[in-house]
Amino acid sequence: MGLAFLTAPGVFAEELLRTPKQTEGPFYPDHLPLDTDNDLLVINDGITPAVGEVTYLSGRILGPDGAPIRGALVEIWQCDASGVYIHSKSGGATEKKDKNFQGFGRFLTGASGEYLFRTIKPVPYTGRAPHIHVAVKMKGRERWTTQCYIKGHAGNERDGIWKSVKDEAARASITPDFAPMSGAKAGELAAKFDVVMGFTPAA
Repeated sequence: MGLAFLTAPGVFAEELLRTPKQTEGPFYPDHLPLDTDNDLLVINDGITPAVGEVTYLSGRILGPDGAPIRGALVEIWQCDASGVYIHSKSGGATEKKDKNFQGFGRFLTGASGEYLFRTIKPVPYTGRAPHIHVAVKMKGRERWTTQCYIKGHAGNERDGIWKSVKDEAARASITPDFAPMSGAKAGELAAKFDVVMGFTPAA
């Protein structure tokens, strides 16, 4: 969803619209969970899944020229269905915390630049529209972060961080549709979120 093309007179090559960088926020895990794989619904060998609407978040990590980036470490983190992050200072609501929600995951991209996570549809909490934090780490670069929102959610217009992206096309690129998966029998959702970086990885 982060792909759009910009053209200008005299420019022969099309350049992809770069995904807007957004604040990391205060709730990047201060203690990483023991399980950091790409399935946030089940922790280690647990059998009880997290509460929430099952969602598959996928996309590609691309360079400014549209070439897929291999070896990018993609991280996501988000609050659980009760609005609690896996952070020691997340709202002081530990009694409401979903102990079956991993809350954080990682995926290393291959040659296609693709990533995939199984998680829950993000939910709102006080002051924020529903969102998932998405970070990309590459060799020779600091962690780069953006946020992924829900297309059409009423809370977006009241969210100062979402509204801080003034360009409509750029804002649309971080607001994908969370739509029912074709053929899904349990009501799973899917969202496609491509991330276009403003740089290429170091050799």
